[in-house]
Amino acid sequence: MPTRKTKSVAPPPPQTKSVPPAPPQTKSVVIGSGFGGLATAIRLQAAGMSTTVLEKQDLPGGRAYVFHDQGFTFDAGPTVITAPDCLEELFGLTGRRMSDYIEMKSILPFYRLLWDDGYVFDYSNEDEKLFSQIRKKNPADEQGYRDFLKYSQEVFNEGYSKLAAVPFLSLWDMVKVSPQLIRLGAYRSVYSMVAKYIKDEQLRQAFSFHSLLVGGNPFKASSIYTLIHFLEKNWGVYFPMGGTGALVQALVKYFTDIGGQIHYRSEVDEILTEQNRVTGVRTKAGKTYNCHAVVSNGDVLHTYKDLLRHQEFGQQMAHKLAKKSYSMSLFLIYFGVNKIYDKIAHHNVIFGPRYRALLADIFDKGVLPDDFSLYLHAPSLTDPSLAPPGCQAFYVLSPVGHLGKLDFDWQNRSDEYADKILAYLESKYLPRLRQHIVTKRYFTPLDFQRRLNSHVGAAFSLEPLLTQSAYFRLHNRDAKIQGLYFAGAGTHPGAGVPGVVNSGKATAALVLEDFL
Repeated sequence: MPTRKTKSVAPPPPQTKSVPPAPPQTKSVVIGSGFGGLATAIRLQAAGMSTTVLEKQDLPGGRAYVFHDQGFTFDAGPTVITAPDCLEELFGLTGRRMSDYIEMKSILPFYRLLWDDGYVFDYSNEDEKLFSQIRKKNPADEQGYRDFLKYSQEVFNEGYSKLAAVPFLSLWDMVKVSPQLIRLGAYRSVYSMVAKYIKDEQLRQAFSFHSLLVGGNPFKASSIYTLIHFLEKNWGVYFPMGGTGALVQALVKYFTDIGGQIHYRSEVDEILTEQNRVTGVRTKAGKTYNCHAVVSNGDVLHTYKDLLRHQEFGQQMAHKLAKKSYSMSLFLIYFGVNKIYDKIAHHNVIFGPRYRALLADIFDKGVLPDDFSLYLHAPSLTDPSLAPPGCQAFYVLSPVGHLGKLDFDWQNRSDEYADKILAYLESKYLPRLRQHIVTKRYFTPLDFQRRLNSHVGAAFSLEPLLTQSAYFRLHNRDAKIQGLYFAGAGTHPGAGVPGVVNSGKATAALVLEDFL
């Protein structure tokens, strides 16, 4: 996918501390080329450590894979790019700019929020439009929202600015920040904290759904995740022209420009160790890569259970991780139509008639509801090159229970569930939709499990609960196997593009600390 050399709207790169080069003989291997893996690999290579990325699939990106079909381009995974500074910082490590590799376009509104009863709310950082909509819905909630925004900013300052890229390796690391977390009410849920400030139920939903973007139930996820609200309001929401896949390709090109190597169709079969020290990896094709450090950007349980299957400690850790709580999964439909629908936005969040009860069905009860809440992505409204002339590319996402909770035959009944979703969209938002579809494909919880090695098909790895965050999440550096590290959704700070990119920053710092 070609990159474009155009002016970026992202902020200038922050000042970054120069890193002394690693010894030239030091080698690292990164397993997986998701955003977390690429962010780690770039930092290691930029510091002078010879780094190779091994990717199972034929294209980079992991969850951010790309499908091409009949002239349509479909981003398989993340489509909401926030906090562009953490990406810009990667290019700044070697004096480059992100705009040398990719054009990032600001999206307004951030999301169009649509309810089953016809209510519409355009959510953005355009204050007057935002406050006007709140006043019109419930005048008393304008001041409540202003107070919530101040709270969200404080959580952002403490939870993101100070801690997102700082590894939590000891209980003392957690103890040191506990007073701030307690003061900010981290023990409360996202929804309960929003409800403290905002009284209208639909506005409560509008300002509490963000934890779903990182796999968390708003009624259970720690209120620390309200920081996402300020993060978006502070930096905005962006879309890479060419799609998220073009941003992945830009990172890959940058990585190889500075000397890194990436190999596709190179699924790792085993992490090699000797006396509890990493010595390399072996692929399923039988090729061995000797190295001093291995960073797994793969599923955390898969890493221990399968890639360290000959290590007793690996099996112990897999057993421990299997007992943890995992995020919901997703059912996605990628479809192209021979028509332009222009009464929707780039990002659309569609709330069904139920909120709390629907989330309980998905996260707790393990049933497939007859109703649903959906995320509808319409990227060709921003970048028409993603679809043929006169056509439009979409994907629609429905949160569903993971395979450990929901017993549903995705192999044979996906058509049935997809038709329910498309019929609903047709009846509410996209008239005569099904007669205009020219191509479609699905991605189910089984695909998360089989293609991405995701435990129980969880779309976001470990569920973002307070008891599974920071020190209580899988650590960025393994405590027993020297030279083994983790980056991505399963380790600190968690899922979402800013989360996994910052995990790469935390993890790379540990690798360089250990080998410089």
